[in-house]
Amino acid sequence: MRLYRLIIAGCGTGFAPFAPGTVASAAAVVVGVPLLAVSPWLLLAAAVAVCALGYHAIRIVNPDGDPRWVVVDEVAGQWMAMLALPSCGIMGLFLAFFLFRVFDVTKPWPISWADRQHGAFGIMADDVIAGWIVAAILLIVRLTWPGWLG
Repeated sequence: MRLYRLIIAGCGTGFAPFAPGTVASAAAVVVGVPLLAVSPWLLLAAAVAVCALGYHAIRIVNPDGDPRWVVVDEVAGQWMAMLALPSCGIMGLFLAFFLFRVFDVTKPWPISWADRQHGAFGIMADDVIAGWIVAAILLIVRLTWPGWLG
């Protein structure tokens, strides 16, 4: 049970005293950069693995609601957002991080719909959807201004 709590707490980043979701997202960028540098496919595999492991661990721990310390969903969502980056350029990483946090906090539709779902699905889905939306925005930026993101 302790291992599952550590997993859903984003290896402890969820226990940060201030803004644990932001701390987890920042840590996800730091860990995700080497994965992206090797291959976007490696980052995708890691994101899918974190989604599956996080979903399973949340079901085992069964926290009430979506407590602040549960941040594995931020890690998965941040990595989904980073999948649209052509490289590890600082502008692209900053934009992926910033936009992901904005969408995670403001929760426009369909993120708000997913956030209202119960259990492990609801906890994971809102951030994964936010990551996909940010990835789509970043892809549009890449097509509109080639080379700008890195």
